[in-house]
Amino acid sequence: MIPGFTRFLALGLLGLATGARAQPDAPLYQYQPQQQTRWASPENPTAARGAGGRENRGAKGHAFETIRIGGSLVLAEIEGAGTIDRMWMTIEDRSPEALRGLRLEMFWDGARTPAVSVPLGDFFLHGASEMVAMETALLASPEGRSFVSYIPMPFRRGARIVLTNESGRPVNLIFYDINFRALPRQPVGALYFHAWWSRDRATTLGRDFRILPRVNGRGRFLGASVTILTNPVYRDAWWGEGEVKIYLDDDRDHASLVGTGAEDYIGTAWGQGAYINRFQGAPIATWEGGGRWTFYRFHVPDAVFFHRGIEVALQQIGGARRNVVLDLQRTGAPLIPVTIDPGSRTNFQQLLTRSPQVPLSDPSLPDGHTNFYRSDDVAAVAYFYLDRPVSGLPALASASERLAALRPRPPARAPTPPPN
Repeated sequence: MIPGFTRFLALGLLGLATGARAQPDAPLYQYQPQQQTRWASPENPTAARGAGGRENRGAKGHAFETIRIGGSLVLAEIEGAGTIDRMWMTIEDRSPEALRGLRLEMFWDGARTPAVSVPLGDFFLHGASEMVAMETALLASPEGRSFVSYIPMPFRRGARIVLTNESGRPVNLIFYDINFRALPRQPVGALYFHAWWSRDRATTLGRDFRILPRVNGRGRFLGASVTILTNPVYRDAWWGEGEVKIYLDDDRDHASLVGTGAEDYIGTAWGQGAYINRFQGAPIATWEGGGRWTFYRFHVPDAVFFHRGIEVALQQIGGARRNVVLDLQRTGAPLIPVTIDPGSRTNFQQLLTRSPQVPLSDPSLPDGHTNFYRSDDVAAVAYFYLDRPVSGLPALASASERLAALRPRPPARAPTPPPN
């Protein structure tokens, strides 16, 4: 018997996509004769039975591939029903250009349009141009040198996974394996996995960033990974006061699910440092070399289902003491004051609804933490399941747009020599 939470987690992951496994509650020791295990790798690219390790007399003759500039590599081409349980890969060049320039795509059931079309790094939680060691419930990089996915990905008639090199430099070494089970069929309720990436290099004041534009159909929102490159005009003023809003089904003007702030959404509070947990975390959280932040949340223990459609947004709001915001205004930083919090609901100021409106410099306003609309460089991957293999979302942005204005980690400083 698996105790308590561990059993809950195991069953929750097994059932992420309804019917993703033929017997999602089967114990580990139960024999399941209808499930056939297969691996696609450079040593067995077709994942065929008895076809692996044929080169160099079986002595590791073809462990990696090379992808030329502009070229593509098919990681797996699968016919029939099955479920991908795990993907692993590594590349020798893990530069910011490679992380954003390599395009990962997944096609289900012969669809011409990919259900997944994302930059490789952003998909695996490395959106801020840097890889760090991490282990989450769904995605991992054990030592910061590899990419691992545990997300269950069912399909009914076939699957195709492709990596395209748009980084501007060759991928000389790529090692990978795609682990899946061939099945006789998928249950009626099995959903297709999707992932969609977008970026706005300068968000519009007062307009929410769309983590996931409106998608129609039935499914489950699995979560998101968000990367913020802060606008230097705001100096080190906090950027993460914006609330996550999830519009379900027939929601229009107002969302059904609304949080209280960006760091609150991923389970922390009063700012956001670097940490990595099973379902939520921030692998990168630093002002070094310009503000760079990547954070994520996976709705595994708290499922978010939709029945007719969904949209997910993040408000673009920051905050600082009133005197700091006033100084930002004086220096020309683009902002719109939203609220002033003097420390309690007493005398809390909702500045957008005051009539008549007054400038932030008005002496009648209290001192306190002042929230304001701001404009930053924001990118996100939305992970979700849908009842169809095609979502209708816009195609992935061009490589030039993905690679523009990256903010890599600054080089390590040389140690200061001791005084004579």
